This record gives sequence, C-alpha cells and structure tokens, in this order.
Amino acid sequence: MKKLLIVEDEAALQDALQKAFAADGYEIFQAFDGEEGIKLAKEKKPDMILLDLILPKKHGFEVLQEIKQDETIKDVPVLVLTNLEESTEVMKAIELGARGYLIKANYALKEVLAKVKDILG
Repeated sequence: MKKLLIVEDEAALQDALQKAFAADGYEIFQAFDGEEGIKLAKEKKPDMILLDLILPKKHGFEVLQEIKQDETIKDVPVLVLTNLEESTEVMKAIELGARGYLIKANYALKEVLAKVKDILG
C-alpha cells in the first residue's frame, strides 16, 4: 500500500483528497500546517507528498526546502497543489525539487489522482 502525506490547511479539500486517495487504496496521513507536514514526513516516510504552499506556521516553500535537505526523506517526490499561479512560484517550486505543480482550480480530483499515480509509477 502506497503512503501519501497531504499537507493542506483547507479542511474541505483535505477531506476530499483523503477520501479519493483512500478509496483508491492509499494509506493517508494528513497535516494541516507546514510544521506538522515536516514532522509527519520524517515520521511516516511517505511514498509521496501533496503540498499546498499557503500554509499556517510554515510556508510550503520552506517545507519543500526542509524536506529536500533532509537525508532521510529528500528522495520522496513532492507534488505542489496550490492556487498560486505565478510562473515565478512554479519555477521556484521546481527549482526547490518539486516533481510537479498543479493549480487547484484547474484540476479535478481524478486528475490529481492520475498525476500522483503517474509520478509513483
């Protein structure tokens, strides 16, 4: 069973993502802020992380940076799922090591699920 960490502060979206991925056979871990996201990433060593950028306590870019600097979890693929559409934000996320960047408003749940499956192989 693949383990997925969802770092998202919006409860409704977190719930929808959790249900969609759990129904597809994923083991889900949920974090509602950046600090909790880093803590769970280190503890659970997920197969993949879905990461929002606008988060309480620690911005998504900081979370991404910390993950990529940690020897134990730096190889975990991170898919950024956010509403920030600026190309500079996209470039920064990719430069920091994100495997993909999805704008929430432009993707249906099933498309997010397909992207995750694609990255996980």
